[in-house]
Amino acid sequence: MRVVATAGHVDHGKSTLIHALTGTHPDRLAEERRRGLTIDLGFAWTDLPSGERLAFVDVPGHERFVPTMLAGVGPVPAVLFVVAADEGWKPQSAEHLAALDALGVRHGLLVVTRRDVADPGPATAEARERIRSSTLGDVEAVAVSARTGRGLDGLRAALDRLVAALPDGNAASPVRLWIDRSFTVRGSGLVVTGTLGAGRISRGDILTTARSGRPVRVRGLQALGEETAAVRATARVAVNLRGLDKESTGRGDALLTPDSFLACPSCDARVHGATPATELPRTAVLHIGSAAVPVRVRPLGPDTVRLTLHHPLPLRIGDRSVLRDAGLRRVLAGLTVLDPRPPELRRRGAAALRAAELDDARATPGEASELRRRLLVRRGELTAMGVTVRTAPVAGDWLADPAHWTALRARLADLVAAYLAERPTEDGIPVEAARHRLGLPAASLVEALVTPPLRLSRGRVGAGPPALPAAVTDAVGRLTAELAGRPFAAPGARRLAELGFGRRELAAAVRHGAVLRLAEHVVLLPDAPRLAAGLLGGLDQPFTVGAASRALETTRRVTVPLLEHCDGQGITEVLPDRRRRCADRRPPG
Repeated sequence: MRVVATAGHVDHGKSTLIHALTGTHPDRLAEERRRGLTIDLGFAWTDLPSGERLAFVDVPGHERFVPTMLAGVGPVPAVLFVVAADEGWKPQSAEHLAALDALGVRHGLLVVTRRDVADPGPATAEARERIRSSTLGDVEAVAVSARTGRGLDGLRAALDRLVAALPDGNAASPVRLWIDRSFTVRGSGLVVTGTLGAGRISRGDILTTARSGRPVRVRGLQALGEETAAVRATARVAVNLRGLDKESTGRGDALLTPDSFLACPSCDARVHGATPATELPRTAVLHIGSAAVPVRVRPLGPDTVRLTLHHPLPLRIGDRSVLRDAGLRRVLAGLTVLDPRPPELRRRGAAALRAAELDDARATPGEASELRRRLLVRRGELTAMGVTVRTAPVAGDWLADPAHWTALRARLADLVAAYLAERPTEDGIPVEAARHRLGLPAASLVEALVTPPLRLSRGRVGAGPPALPAAVTDAVGRLTAELAGRPFAAPGARRLAELGFGRRELAAAVRHGAVLRLAEHVVLLPDAPRLAAGLLGGLDQPFTVGAASRALETTRRVTVPLLEHCDGQGITEVLPDRRRRCADRRPPG
């Protein structure tokens, strides 16, 4: 299936032409038929001579309904531009063309109607000349009369040529179905319709809505009035949904593949057209897909702007949209989304710097350029922006620009060296402190940066193999001499300080296993538990704390924490009466 939208001035015969081609009049509302004026989107379809099925989205031509026209044209890849032979080019012809040019529509066909009323030559020549300067370029033109049928066969042949040139919709892409109509059907519930430009929808699929973020199940599908199990792009589709009511959705909402799009409250965009970014009004309406959202416009540079949206939309890099002045009812410019997740602009001059960053940004997202601009980004976030990712993550799902990652590794090495120079008794900089100083969003990134000669140990990043600073080594030597002959005579706080154990020195010695700290100011050598086991094993079992103190030639200040340590090591065990016994000794039976 292919999909084409109409465009052109009011009363130039768009709906009548669709009726003549399809046998179905697209005006479905009673008011439209009574007034003879299209005021909402209409839909019809036909089979072309080649056998290709072609769906039409018929749009209003009156200036009051340009937002509706944009909702119909926005998701559609091609246009049938209609001009009447007896009236020629008119104001809404110009505005519709400006909108198509802003959207970057490149496929179209000019149809000059009412050839039975006036010579189509002048109108055709003028219309082609005006269209030639737009993105549509040098379109083919066909003159017809819907009343007599003359020229319709030639139009059908031209439509076959048009649709043959249209690109195929990518069925492997995520679904983003812009909703242009929603209604309820008795016995079925909510039905939404739209033009599926990419992806595939199947009965039973779980999708989410852009507006609410709620998951919904596809209960049923129709394409061109026929029930179907699956629909692939490009197609007109009606989707029967479960889990959503009519009040929660409508035109401007979108059905999305879960976790495949970002809800974007702001974006940076390139401005197309003759109006410089600096001359755009500060408020306008953004039209994209079937959505129309008020926005605040902040110029960044001559052709780039920051848009702040009234409510978030599911945007991707390369999306084309229209910026329109709702008050003056005119198209201001076309836009291409460059960044759907832009950084905040906090400092003076940030806008100009941002414009310079975006100077080489393109509508087709490239992984290398996006990583270069973002430096660090989660893989899922980048793919949700429309970027194809081939780079392996550096940690978890984090992607990094290679040059930035190399620079971070060098900065971490410098950071570790500076930290250890200031604190020689410590084993390295804490990972969280390094994360903060490097400005990284996750501690896992710091850990991933650690490569030799850096090392990661006990939540700290150090340099080289673990080694005791000289001052700590000297203090341990003095403690060893102090305890020679009396290994359990732990020195008090003052004596520890005299031996060279300040707070940091003691902490370093404990981390390296050079001393055993049993309690506050109770410090022994690491082999104390082994020596204690030998002495305690010679006591009558079970034994008391007092007996242990006498055997170890020390005080309760040392004995109690030493025994608790031995309990934890399985050397001793506590009995119900609070006495202890060595774990490998049992009372005689």
